[in-house]
Order: sequence, then C-alpha cells, then structure tokens
Amino acid sequence: MPRRRADSAAAKAGAARARGPLPPAAPIGRHFTPRHKAPLWLKIAAVAVSGVLVLVLGTAGVLIMKLQENVTTAPLNAGVLADGRTKAPVEDSGSLQVLILGTDTRAGKNSEYGTAAESAGQGNSDVMLLMNISADNSQVSVTSFPRDLMVPIPDCKSAATGQVVPGQAMGQLNSALSAGPGCTVAAINELTGLTIDHFMLADFTAVKELSNALGGVQVCVNHAMYDVNGSFLKLPAGKSLVKGEQALAFLRTRHAFGDSSDLDRIKAQQYFLGSMVRKVKEEGTLTNLPKLYQLADVVTKNLTIDEGLANIPAMVGIATRLAKINLANVSFVTVPTEPYVADPNRVQLKEPSAGQFFAALRHDTALTKAPAAPSATPSAHATGAASTSGASGAASAAPAPSTRSVPATTTPAYDKAAQPIGVANASAIAGRATEVLQSLATAGFTNSWAAGDVAAQNETRVLYGHDMGDVAADIAKHFKIPASAVKSDPSISGVQLVIGTDWTSGTEFGKIVVPKDIVASTADQSGGCLTVNPLYYTY
Repeated sequence: MPRRRADSAAAKAGAARARGPLPPAAPIGRHFTPRHKAPLWLKIAAVAVSGVLVLVLGTAGVLIMKLQENVTTAPLNAGVLADGRTKAPVEDSGSLQVLILGTDTRAGKNSEYGTAAESAGQGNSDVMLLMNISADNSQVSVTSFPRDLMVPIPDCKSAATGQVVPGQAMGQLNSALSAGPGCTVAAINELTGLTIDHFMLADFTAVKELSNALGGVQVCVNHAMYDVNGSFLKLPAGKSLVKGEQALAFLRTRHAFGDSSDLDRIKAQQYFLGSMVRKVKEEGTLTNLPKLYQLADVVTKNLTIDEGLANIPAMVGIATRLAKINLANVSFVTVPTEPYVADPNRVQLKEPSAGQFFAALRHDTALTKAPAAPSATPSAHATGAASTSGASGAASAAPAPSTRSVPATTTPAYDKAAQPIGVANASAIAGRATEVLQSLATAGFTNSWAAGDVAAQNETRVLYGHDMGDVAADIAKHFKIPASAVKSDPSISGVQLVIGTDWTSGTEFGKIVVPKDIVASTADQSGGCLTVNPLYYTY
C-alpha cells in the first residue's frame, strides 16, 4: 500500500476539528512493528529506475518509429493472371523464403557507377539469391540464379506505372526487375513452384553501407590482382578485410576470378556471403540488440522490401530464426544450368537436376547432414500442401467432381480397360514413361500409351477432360500423386499423366532426390582463397 504524504500542521488541525476527538490508539501487538519511513537513497533509486524505464521505453518507441520511417516498399508478387488480376498469395507455411536482389541501376546515388543509359529505372538484377529457412529452423539454403538464365517471364503489373508489362515466352531472368522486384518474385515462383514470402532489393549504396556497418568482411585471393576493366577491385595476395567501395567492387567484378564467367562471379558472391555469415555468427550480431538495431537502420535506409517485411517484428523474426542455426547447415547452391540451345552465351536449366532440386526445396528436404526433425508446427511444404502451381506434396484440394458417381466399393463405376490415358514424359530422362505405362497396364488401365517426350516440367500433373475426374483421381491414387496435382483441362480428351522432373524414378511418387554435389559450399567452410584470372595479375 503506498505511503501517504505527510500533511502540514495546519491541515492536520483543520482535519481534527472536522472529525472530532480521535479514538484511543490501538495497542501494538508483539507481531507488529511501527512503519518506518523509507530511507532517502531508496526513494532516489526508485525515481531513477522509473526515469530510466520511461527513457528506455520512450527511446525504443522513437527508434522503432525511425526504422518504420526508413522503409521503402513495393508489392511482393507482381505477377498477373490472364484476366488482369494480381495473383493471390497462398497460405503461410512454416518454411520461409526470402529473395535477395541486387540491382545495377544508375539512378540517384548510384550515378557515380555509370550512366542511366547503362541501367535506368529499376535496372536489372545483378544478384539473385533465394534464402530458404526450413520449418524447423535447422537448415538454410542460399540459392544463386545466374543473371543470364533464360526462363519464361510472366505478365507483371509494373510497380512504377501500375500498367501490365507483357511477359516473354523465354527471356533473361535479370530483366524481370524492369517491372519491379515483384516481377522477379513471380518469375522465380513459377520457375520453382515455391511461394516466396519476402524480398529485399539492394543497390550499390546499400552494399557499401551494410559492409561498413559490419566492420568489413574477410576475403582471400591466391594472387595480387587489379580489375582494370570494370570494378577496379585491387587486392594483395592472401587475406584482406574489405568494406565500403572495396566490398562493392568485390561483388561487382565480372572478370577477375576463374574463367571470367558469370558462374565464377556467383562463386565469389557465395564466398563473400559465407565469410559474412561466419562473422555475424561469431560476433553474436543477431542476438545483440544494439548491433541488430544498427544493421536494421542501415537495411531499412538502403533497401526496398515488400510490405509484409516492413515492420520490426517481421525483421526480428527472421533474425531470431537465423540466430541458432549451425553454420554447417547453411548451404550455398547454384541452380543447375547448361548452355542455352538458342545462344551458348546464355544458360538454361539443366534437367532433371534443376527440377529435382526445386522439388527438394518445396518439400523442405535437408541438403546437408541428416534430415531435419519434425517441427512442432509442420510447414505446408513439409506436409506436402500445394505449392503455387499446385502440383507437389500430399492431398490438399480434391479434383473437380465428375458427373459420374463413384459408389463406396472397391469396384470403380467404369471399365478401366476402356479409359484413354496418355503418359507424357517431361522428366528429362529418356525412356522414363516405360515403367509408368507398365504399372498402369498391371492395374487394368490397358488403353494407355506414350504421349512422347516433351519439354521438361518441374512438377508432375494429372490432367483430365470432360467427365474424367474420377478416373484421374484413381490414377493419382495408384501412383500416390497428391490430389492437388489433379487438374481439369478442357483441351484434354481422356486423361494425361505428365511426369515431371520431381518424379525421376520408380512407380511411386514422393521420393525426393537431391542432385549429387548440388551444395557448392557451406557457411562453416573458409573456402580457402579465390583463384584470380591471370589476366588481372599484378606483380
């Protein structure tokens, strides 16, 4: 009970006259002691603590408001449907995907690195990294997409103009950024079957500021070098601490390492990121609030992010998930590629390896060490819920109903031998349809045939035409293909089973194959020293 303030003598006298005579004082029992006044030091301490609390809470509020004011946002997914509607996000899952983009725009502060003619507006994606955090927080993969990877580019709603930018049947992936970062998100979603949760878009200035905030990142090269034709990166042989302009030059150089290919540039970027992750982990940055605030201040000032990430809890949530992950389980991957058939100076996905890798990501499959233990709240990927394209995982959405009713017996309401079933091989493995056709025949579906080899597709599907939904559902059940992969297609006569690169062997769908040597390195590896292109040696 709070103490009452002592009254003045005059006030006491007035109060006594109003009350009348006081009753006799109650006797003090042996278990009671008179109340003593609090010592002065305790009062001062209480006031000081209260003041500090008010100051801390007030300062925290100001800092949070400051971070919020720093933020620049853009829509997460700019992909649009045929009717012009923006594609809706799918239900959240336990795993988390963050697309990290680096733009080569020369707009604003970046004009010192070239002219607007070289890269105006949003620019092109100089760096495309997809960070995937598993549902149980035991695994992180960082996947690099080459800037000259040829892929389908979807129609996108421009972040700048609000107008729909027509897509391309096959275009260079880094060009999708011209319609905003959400268009790159949409392109990679369709390419991988994933649903990216967030993006971060950095320009040249952001890279400099972030490397400065970290106090530099250690790198190592096997020979003294100077990139006189582009980034002007100059390093002595051995280890160096790079930050600011030097860190930016290290990430920008396109010719200094290996054979000067874009893939060797990606290796250098992965090397830099691995070193940065080790430094952040060793210094406890993700659990040190002052350091974390400093980084957050730099990030929010210099990055464009999606609206869902534009709040402090979301940022802290990602940092919390990353804080305790074993560096040996942070893997760096480059999407499997091969020379593009129409232009060997570009690359295309190498199948079936790319499809197998994307399937592993969709299913939260561990790329390093033992598979993760089941999470208390399993992700949609881990439990097999439908991805964006709705073709992978366990049953989630039943196929459209057929006009025929299926009685509750083991005997179907149709003649299996009469049902027309085509099997298209989109697995990128020659002869893959043979054992699938044999399995269909054994099950009684003898009117089935090979529909030939078609362009590789990442996800297996069962398509059906008019009045064939029940047959398609039974075929999916026979091969243990998820119901979410069963789709109505009015152009199909009968049923067509499309074997994707996520099903490369056997007659039972669901076995995830992680391509051999898909992991280039892990964050616990120092990586030795990068090999310098001899054309850039200095002596």
